[in-house]
Amino acid sequence: MLINKPDSLIFDMDGTLWDAVDTYAESWNIVFQQLGIDMVVRRDDLAKMVGWEGKKVHAVLMPDFDEEKRQYIYAKVNELRRELLPKNGGVLYEGVKDGLKQLAAKYQLYIVSNCAVGIIRLFMDWAGINEHIIDEIAYGTNYMPKHYNIRQLIERHDLKTPVYVGDTEGDGEQSRLAGIPFVFVSYGFGNTDDHDLRFDNFTGLTKHFMNL
Repeated sequence: MLINKPDSLIFDMDGTLWDAVDTYAESWNIVFQQLGIDMVVRRDDLAKMVGWEGKKVHAVLMPDFDEEKRQYIYAKVNELRRELLPKNGGVLYEGVKDGLKQLAAKYQLYIVSNCAVGIIRLFMDWAGINEHIIDEIAYGTNYMPKHYNIRQLIERHDLKTPVYVGDTEGDGEQSRLAGIPFVFVSYGFGNTDDHDLRFDNFTGLTKHFMNL
């Protein structure tokens, strides 16, 4: 799909704008400890699941529990995560904060992520980027696939030529299902050859779109 000048950029969050896997893993491990569950979630294992929908994540992490218990534990994890993120945050990728500031002067900026309700806003507060992001949708808002939520934003804001920016093969697949171009950033958690544009750092992405 040929990318001409878009009117908007819709960003994935984890692996695209920041890396908060250490804090995510900590939230799992604290809850497991509190509940007396002899399990440990390691960074490397969790990093492979970044971008997955919640149900898929906790099915893989907790295969021996029924769905009701998985949901209970996952709710506890997200409750703790909302406490930890403002304090511990994550690692904002190089060039993101200044890049978003520049891009917001020329494009409408949005975030769609497969995370729990409230996590995107906590990230935005922590990173100090609220003024640059017009709207966001998390998977936990409606438990719908990412392509559905991308389309929701497109319809809500009457976007004409949006693109989606993400770091995984799944992001590319969801962009295709939403019917919009996919911009792949290679510094995140995934890899794919199915993209319309590729950037190895956020600064390069910013320069490209600012020069259109």
